[in-house]
Amino acid sequence: MKTTKFLLASLFVMSMIVLPSCLDDDDYDMSLRYPNALVTVKETADDKLFFQLDDQTTLLPVNINTHPYGGKEVRALVNYKEVDVPSGDFDKAVHVNWIDSIRTKPMAPNLGDQNDEKYGNDPVEIVRDWVTIAEDGYLTLRFRTLWSNMGVTHHVNLIPTNNPENPYEVEFRHDAKGDVGGRMGDGLVAFKLDDLPDTEGETVKLKLIWNAFNGVTKSVEFDYKTRTATPGTNVIAEQRNVIPLN
Repeated sequence: MKTTKFLLASLFVMSMIVLPSCLDDDDYDMSLRYPNALVTVKETADDKLFFQLDDQTTLLPVNINTHPYGGKEVRALVNYKEVDVPSGDFDKAVHVNWIDSIRTKPMAPNLGDQNDEKYGNDPVEIVRDWVTIAEDGYLTLRFRTLWSNMGVTHHVNLIPTNNPENPYEVEFRHDAKGDVGGRMGDGLVAFKLDDLPDTEGETVKLKLIWNAFNGVTKSVEFDYKTRTATPGTNVIAEQRNVIPLN
């Protein structure tokens, strides 16, 4: 799934951290416009920047000297290429062409009868896509809903359902703040799943439910395993997304 590419700029305007390149305009590689990986941006205990590509693979970005997000752990889209240089304690060394953070949030508490008031219940669709995935202790989602051009900030949250028969059932909540017209457009958001019970090394089914546009509750399951200890920080920054999203 990680090799699939799509043009996020067709969904919303991207604002990327672009790293220097020696390519001339006439030789520009169009593939540089597209992300080719979804990663977690981390630091080791001694402040060494690295990327977690999936549950097993780590990347050393050899052309970035400082943490692009102030030392905070976030999910991000990147465009990179592997390079043949020593990677030390990491699996691969890479040259990063650009990186763009995704809105990264902790889970929110289930408030029972107050959930609709607190988190809203406006419809969305979850898009089947390579970035819709549970990995490295996060659930990253590409979702689709109506957006106007009025600059209204939509709020999205992930809450546990507190289903006694399935502790790994979660619900995506969307509060459009009254912005329920306009055109369909997509957003990206990542939620850290450390509020869920430890799977103790086992892979379980993580069930996601949401309120769809046809008025029914839809669901999908992901393979999920609590992430193993890494040298990265556990601090989450609620990084910006370029569409109005909270």
